[in-house]
Amino acid sequence: MIVSILGCGWYGKALAKELLQKGIVVKGSATSAEKLETLKAIGITPFIVQINADQINYDADFFKSDVLVISIPPGLKKGEGSAYLPKIKHIIQVILDNNIQKVIYINSTGVYGDHNKTVTENDAPNADTESGKILFEAENLFRSENIFKTTIIRFAGLVGPGRHPGRFFAAKKDIPNGLAPVNMIHLDDCVGISSAIIEEDVFGYLFNACLPDHPTKEDFYNDAALKGGYEVPQFIHELKTWKIIESIALKPILNYTFKIKNWKEGSFDALPQSSN
Repeated sequence: MIVSILGCGWYGKALAKELLQKGIVVKGSATSAEKLETLKAIGITPFIVQINADQINYDADFFKSDVLVISIPPGLKKGEGSAYLPKIKHIIQVILDNNIQKVIYINSTGVYGDHNKTVTENDAPNADTESGKILFEAENLFRSENIFKTTIIRFAGLVGPGRHPGRFFAAKKDIPNGLAPVNMIHLDDCVGISSAIIEEDVFGYLFNACLPDHPTKEDFYNDAALKGGYEVPQFIHELKTWKIIESIALKPILNYTFKIKNWKEGSFDALPQSSN
């Protein structure tokens, strides 16, 4: 099997390592020549793929694969949101041109607005931010295609090696909405879910990917700061807008079990291992 990962960043490289250990050939994309050696050192066959709103430049061999994983940042915080949907349209056209049949599209639980309730895969997103609306539109571009099958994964807030949550709010004061529940997922589970989809050949589905433990912001980030040796932040003890993300499709469809169920069980850099 050959898997191409479009966007071999923090998550993409971790997924590649897991797939390589299972004997799967992995092709990975970077946006510059300087990054190619890093991918090659891991065992990834590296390619430069450059995508902008006007065009996509690529080596056709990158898209000769059994599965394409798309994990490209939308650049919403950099003000690049208007270019994201045109980029996705270019990618879809390349998928069609190269007759790729199976796609995993990495998205975000940001498609759900904070409407003070629990939401699952069965709930229609009701984004309350411009970025959330753009991300949902991107999903719909994939849903409208029936030539290939796309599984969409909506990741919650990402933590793991290199992204210790203890530093997110370290030493900050008067942080609002301290009683709001958190929606987070560890890199190990991001990789585990993605790998299970590929191994079990589960395409054409939607999965929320969020740990089923939802402590308050103040409890979660204070505990994380203590574990990481950071200065503990101070939250305002209040509850404003919130949401809880539930993943109800992972168990019945993938038989996937999260590696931890409680954030207090392990460190954020090395959590206990378990099988799918």
